[in-house]
Amino acid sequence: MAPYLDGEFGNPSGMHAVSRRAKNAIEEARERVAAVVGAHPLDVVFTGAGTESDNLAVAGVALAGGRRGGVVTTAIEHEAVLATAHHLERLGCPLTIVPVDRYGVVDPERVRDAVAGSTAVVSVMAANNETGAVQPVAAIAEAVAGRGILLHSDAVQAAVSRPCSLDDLGVDLLTLSAHKLGGPQGVGILALRPGIALEPVIHGGGQELGRRSGTHNVAGIVGAAAALEAAVADRKRLVDDVTAARQRFESGLTSVVSGVVFTVGDADRLVQHSHLRFPGIDAETLLVRLDGIGLAASAGSACHSGAIAASHVLTAMGLAPTEASECVRFTFGWDTRPQDGDTAAALVAATVGALR
Repeated sequence: MAPYLDGEFGNPSGMHAVSRRAKNAIEEARERVAAVVGAHPLDVVFTGAGTESDNLAVAGVALAGGRRGGVVTTAIEHEAVLATAHHLERLGCPLTIVPVDRYGVVDPERVRDAVAGSTAVVSVMAANNETGAVQPVAAIAEAVAGRGILLHSDAVQAAVSRPCSLDDLGVDLLTLSAHKLGGPQGVGILALRPGIALEPVIHGGGQELGRRSGTHNVAGIVGAAAALEAAVADRKRLVDDVTAARQRFESGLTSVVSGVVFTVGDADRLVQHSHLRFPGIDAETLLVRLDGIGLAASAGSACHSGAIAASHVLTAMGLAPTEASECVRFTFGWDTRPQDGDTAAALVAATVGALR
């Protein structure tokens, strides 16, 4: 990224040499991203965030060609998908929200049954950003095949630890976000199969083949491609270290603290997630105490800061508001090492003990 932060400030849409260098950097980044996600370079769209990519995928398909196509999604999607779906419903697009089970996993057959003749797009995340529960996207792709609809998946949370190409998931549109992969904040990626028409949600100069207008964030896009490649190259090491850290964290914690509940039970979950309920402990109070001793955790989505209402994800899983207020999300990242699980477990156990 460094050359495009200090000295190379060309607008990729220009005609002069500085602009051409910027454009070449973006097109090289596009090719590198395309190679990872299994798309043609021309079918990689750079946006300003994962949220924008979700908006473009869902609204772009539903409104393409002047239609008002229907949307099928799940009750535990990120707000970037759910809020878009509800907005489209107000515009006349039919909307069906499929419920999940008590572990936060959707049934592919229920998604299949929700698809109607008016449905244009189905959107199901690869894994939930709060609980880490992995969704059966590949099975959903098989269930809805041949129905004439497009399948989108928000893989923002999953891609750092699981293969998430278009073919891996069996989807037509795929959302990624650079900062979840160790890249810069403010860059989203939408990859799609060839020939998919999208109605833009941002209008202007017609960049990204008319699908997303706005001057390109050259440094951010270059960083996004580098981060994606690095995350894929480092994935096995990350999974090994994080799996060991999470196991040591959970076993160390549950050996000392009684009554801890694993909200997703035995359901498949991302290795970097540990979503726990501490009965009788207010999560916000626990988080403040933990933050004071240097341990960062969350009571919900990190994209929903300041929220005090019960998480829509936990509500969809059937938790009562009081139960939802006792849940904490712990996540582990690329700099986590196995011994960090022991340290975190000791800090959480001591804090919970003090609160009790």
